[in-house]
This record gives sequence, C-alpha cells and structure tokens, in this order.
Amino acid sequence: MTFTLLDWSVVAAVLLFTTWIGHRLTGKTRTLRDFFLGGRHLPWYAVAASIAATEISAVTYISLPGRVAASDMSYLQVVLIGSLITRLLVGYWLVPAYYEREIYSPYDYVGQALGEPARRMTTGLFTLGGILGQSARVYMTAVVLEVLLADELAWLAARTGLEPLTIAVLFFTTIAVLWTWMGGIATVVWTDAILFLLFGAGIAVTLLTVHFHYEGGLFAALHAGATAGKTHWISTSTSLQAPYTIYTALFLLSWGQLGAYGCDQLMVQRILCCRDAKEARRAVIASFAAAAVVVLCALVGVALWSDFQAHPNLGKAAELGDRLFPTYITRVIRPGLKGVVIAGVFAAAISSLDSALAALSQTSLALISPSARPEQLVRRSRLLVLAWGAALAGCAIAIRAVESHWDSVLSMALSLAGFTQGALLAGFLLAFLPLRPRRLGFLIGAPISVLVVAAIQTAKLLPWPWFVPIGCTVTLLLALLIDRGGEPIPKPPAD
Repeated sequence: MTFTLLDWSVVAAVLLFTTWIGHRLTGKTRTLRDFFLGGRHLPWYAVAASIAATEISAVTYISLPGRVAASDMSYLQVVLIGSLITRLLVGYWLVPAYYEREIYSPYDYVGQALGEPARRMTTGLFTLGGILGQSARVYMTAVVLEVLLADELAWLAARTGLEPLTIAVLFFTTIAVLWTWMGGIATVVWTDAILFLLFGAGIAVTLLTVHFHYEGGLFAALHAGATAGKTHWISTSTSLQAPYTIYTALFLLSWGQLGAYGCDQLMVQRILCCRDAKEARRAVIASFAAAAVVVLCALVGVALWSDFQAHPNLGKAAELGDRLFPTYITRVIRPGLKGVVIAGVFAAAISSLDSALAALSQTSLALISPSARPEQLVRRSRLLVLAWGAALAGCAIAIRAVESHWDSVLSMALSLAGFTQGALLAGFLLAFLPLRPRRLGFLIGAPISVLVVAAIQTAKLLPWPWFVPIGCTVTLLLALLIDRGGEPIPKPPAD
C-alpha cells in the first residue's frame, strides 16, 4: 500500500489549515516584544499546548513505540514522575523569578545577576545543546519519511541529485522556517496548539487499525503485550547500565529536566509569553497533558508488538527498532487514514523545529544586535530564523554518521541535548540562589562540564575519553585556586 493521492491531500489540507489559523491568530508583529514574546498576551491554554507539542517531538512519536516493542515501557518513569516534579518546581519556584523583570530569556536573567560574560556563556551553551538535540529530532523524522515515501523521495532524488534524506530534511525545515518567519513565537504557539491535537488523531487511527487487524481486537493485543512484559514501567534496577530506573526518574532526571524546562529557552520562551506569572504557572502545569500522549505512544508500541507477532510477514518487531511504526504505517494502515497518521508525524517534527528556530534566533540576536531600531531588530530576527534553519538542516543530515553508536534515536536525542543541561542549570542556580558566586569559576567550569559529559557519552566513538575528564578536573581545580582571591559578584535587587 503506497502513499496515495488521498493521503497527500489530507496532509496538504492539514498543513494549509494550520498555516492559515496561525497567520490569523498571530496579529501584527511590529516590535521585538511581539516577535519573541507574543506581546505577552497569549492565553495560558495555547502556551500549555505549545509546550506539550514541543516536548513530544517526532523522536517520542516515532521512536518510543519501537523502544517499547524491543524492551518495555520503563521510559514512562521519566515522563510520569520526573517531568511532573519538574513542572511543579518550575511553576512555583522559577516562574515568579522570571516575571520580576522584563526579560526575553533565562540567560538575560543570568546576565543581570552574574554579568555579561555569564550571559554569553549560558547563551552559547543553549545554542550548542539546541543544535545537537534538535538535529537528532529532525533526522528521526527524515528517516521516517525515507520509509514512508521511499518511491516519492527516490523520484525527487533522481531529478534533483540530492539524497532522499536531504530532501526530507529540507521539506520539514522549509515549513518550520515559514511559520516562524510569519509571526515569530505567536505563530509558533498557535500552530503548535493545533498540531498537538493531531498527535491524538494519529494515535487514535493507529490503535483503531490494530483493533481491526489483530484477531481479538485492541484489548487482546494489549493483553498479549502485557503478558510478554511490554507494559512493565517501574524499574528498581541499581545497574549503572540501565537507562531508565525509578531512581533516575526521582532525582537525576527531575533535576536534569529542571534545566530543560526551566533554563532552556526552547521552553522558557513560551512561559514568558503569558500575561502574568499566575497564567504562566498554569500553563507549565497544564502542559503535563503531554504525558497522556507519551503514554498513548507507549501503548502503540505494545499493540504493534502484538500485531507483528501475530503477522510474521510484517517483520520482526524487536529488530525494526525506530522503523517499527513507519513500517506499520506503510504496510497496514489504509489510504486516507494513513494521511492522518503522517500528518501527526509532520506535526511532531515541525512543532519542535519551529520552537528551536524561534529560540535560537532570539538568543543569537541578543549577542550580535544588542541595540537597533525595532524594525531593524525584527528584520534581523527573521534573517536569523533562516540562517538557523539552514544550520539545523545541515547538522541533521550529518547525524547519520554517528547514529549507529546509540541503541535508538530517542537515546541519541536525549544524550546530545544533555551535553549542556548541567552547565546551564548550574549557571541559573548561581544567579537565582542567595549565593555570592565568583564569575571565573562558572566561566571555566561550564565548558569543562560540557567536555566531561561529552567524553562520557562518546566513549564508544573515541579511544581517549577518560583523558578529557581527568584533564578538565585538574584544570578546574587550578582555576578555582587562582580565583580564590577574586571578589564575589554582587546580586542586583529585583525591580
């Protein structure tokens, strides 16, 4: 069963409708405040849906079912425990601090407390982490398109001279750039809110297909998967090799996610779009609705595993990995309905990519154009959106060279995005907590933290990783000794 004209019509209708709604609801974009903060008048429910849509991404939508089919649902510990704790901390702890002043990013907050060098350091850390993590997400979606639209992409490749993966990456990037270009973060938020609804539609179609394709129906398929241990989601393993355990969900991932939700411009930019701190807190907590979609994605993995077991001609579920869901879409889901599922895939990819473009554009503009006329700043912001779109597309294409060193694209995306989160969280805590930090310690310690994490994560790629953390630790100790006599940075009073 190929991708039919009916499927293409469904996808095109969804994208055109979303573009039209986003344009109508955005309003005028005259100033930088309009472009990057939506004028601070966006409703909390739209912001909550946008946060949830950005969090899910194509990596979760596509890769999670394959991971569940290959192992179990232990990844849900991160979502149901870690992210809930994080949202409560961000909503009641960090949001009030952000609304004390007129800021455009958490790095502005750090800069006001620790000085301009610290702001530039945290901005650079976010830029690096955003490129690495988002590139993996774009690559995952491109891989899905290679499976689903193999004939169409081959036809285009023969006529353009480009690789099918490159064409797929350019397709998503172009749409994301267009939406962000139109009206900045306001367009991003409204289109994300619409795309969030598509996730549920795509999942519903898939589960409905399993219900009619598996003998006994959907509940029989889920029961078969549960009997095989696929629904097991609490892991008390103490092994350092276990990727998802209750201990990491309760502590490490809660604090690690505090960096993603509270200190990462990808999420914070939406929080700053609300009318006040009360609505922003409501948006952060309400975005926990993303957990329901993630749970449904995991159940898709359980149901698909059972259906593949019952129909060996589809392939071996445990061996397909990230290509499990795309294979099922291609071979089982009917035309028309297939277009709905693919629209959900597109929604997952674009909702994360346009968010990254808006965030990267704002932070880089703050570094290269600190002062200019409002119309100049908006024009430069749009040019930066285009530049970052090209950069992310190039990095996504390059991801294929290292993909094989991770067990799944989901693990790769989490690993790459985590290179900088620890250093970002440390910088924000130094600015937020009632401490008297010394600037040099953070400016040296932050890049060292990134190098240490990168060395550990890339142990399979490089033969010398442990020389890096040892050398970095010695360098950090020397730097701290040199900085002992330095004056602490005074904290400015809140406005």
